[in-house]
Amino acid sequence: MKKEYDYLIVGSGLFGSVFAHEATKIGKKCLVIDKRNHSGGNIHCENIEGINVHKYGPHIFHTNDKKIWDYVNQFADFNHFVYSPLSFSKGKLYNLPFNMNTFYQLWGTKTPEEAKAKIEEQVAIYGFEKPKNLEEQALSIVGKDIYEQFIKEYTEKQWGRKATDLPAFIIKRIPIRFTFDNNYFNDKYQGIPIGGYNKIIENLLKNVEVKLSTNYFENKEFFENIATKIVFTGKIDEYFDYQYGKLEYRSLRFESEILETENFQGNAGINYNDSEFGYTRIVEHKHFEFGNQKKTVITKEYPENWTSEKEAYYPINDEKNQEIYLNYKKLSENLNHVIFGGRLAEYRYYDMHQVIASALHKSKIELQND
Repeated sequence: MKKEYDYLIVGSGLFGSVFAHEATKIGKKCLVIDKRNHSGGNIHCENIEGINVHKYGPHIFHTNDKKIWDYVNQFADFNHFVYSPLSFSKGKLYNLPFNMNTFYQLWGTKTPEEAKAKIEEQVAIYGFEKPKNLEEQALSIVGKDIYEQFIKEYTEKQWGRKATDLPAFIIKRIPIRFTFDNNYFNDKYQGIPIGGYNKIIENLLKNVEVKLSTNYFENKEFFENIATKIVFTGKIDEYFDYQYGKLEYRSLRFESEILETENFQGNAGINYNDSEFGYTRIVEHKHFEFGNQKKTVITKEYPENWTSEKEAYYPINDEKNQEIYLNYKKLSENLNHVIFGGRLAEYRYYDMHQVIASALHKSKIELQND
C-alpha cells in the first residue's frame, strides 16, 4: 500500500532542508518535522532590535566550491562580509588568524623572515619529535609564545580538559600566514545572507510541508509508517536507542544582552583566551550585516560539558567515541529505508558548505536510484 509521504525528513537544518528541496523539485511528497519551535537547525536567526542574532553561535558562509556558492545564492543574496576576528589575551588585542599583524603585535617582528626565525627558534627549543598530546603538538608547530598566549587556556576552556590530556590530532595543523592578512578563511567565496539565514531555509522549504515542535521519538512507530523512506539528521546513537552507549559531545551556552549603544566592540567576534573569563568569545551580531541600529546585541559563548538535556555541538572524535560510532554506522548501513545525514547522524563536524555538499550528494544518489 502506498504511504502518505515519499520521504519523512527528521530535522530541518541544512541537510534536511536541502534534501527536502531536491526531492520536492522532482515531484516527491515530503514531510519535514523538527522538535524545535523553528526551522533551520543551528543556523536559525532571531530578530532582536532589528538585528539578525545568530541564535546558536556565529555562522559565516565560506567555500571554494563555485557550485555550492551558486546553489546557496539561489535562495538569498549574500553580502561581502569577511570574518576578521580579534583575540583578547593578557590585556591586549591581537589579530587572527596568526599572521604578520599578530607577530608584530606579539614580538615586534616586521618581516616574514624575522617571524619565521622566531617560530623556528622556539620550536627547536620546545618542540617534540613525536608529540603525545595537544600541548606537545602545538609547541612543535608554533613554539612557546604563541602556544601560551593564544592556544593553551582557550583550548582548555573549549574542551574542558588540560591540554596535556587532549589528543595531539585535535590540532594536526595550525594556520600560520606570513602576510599581513586578517581574513580568517582562505576560501574564494565568503559572506552572510542579506536578511539572515532564515531566508535560505524558508526558500528551501517553500513548497514542503513542515511540522515544528514535533519530536520523532515521542511517536516513532507512527512516523516510521507514514513514509516510504526516512531521512534522519538527529543523533545516530539515539536512533538506535543507545545500544552501544552514548556518543559524547561538547556543548555551549549562550548569554545574549541588548545594549543601549550603537557599537560595543567594533568587530563581529573577539576571542577571550584567558582562563579568568568563563566565555571563549563575544559576538556582536550587527557587524555581520554592517548594521547601523541604535542598539546592539552581544552574545557571550560559554563551553560546557554535554549532557543529553543539552544541545550537542562538537563531536568528541577520540578513539573511544569513533569505535562506538562505527558500530552504529554498521547498523545504519543495514537499514535500506533510512538515510542518515548531517552533523549528528554522521558524528562529524561539518561547515555549512560541507553539509550542503553532503546533502546534494546523498539526494542525487537516492533520487537517481528511486
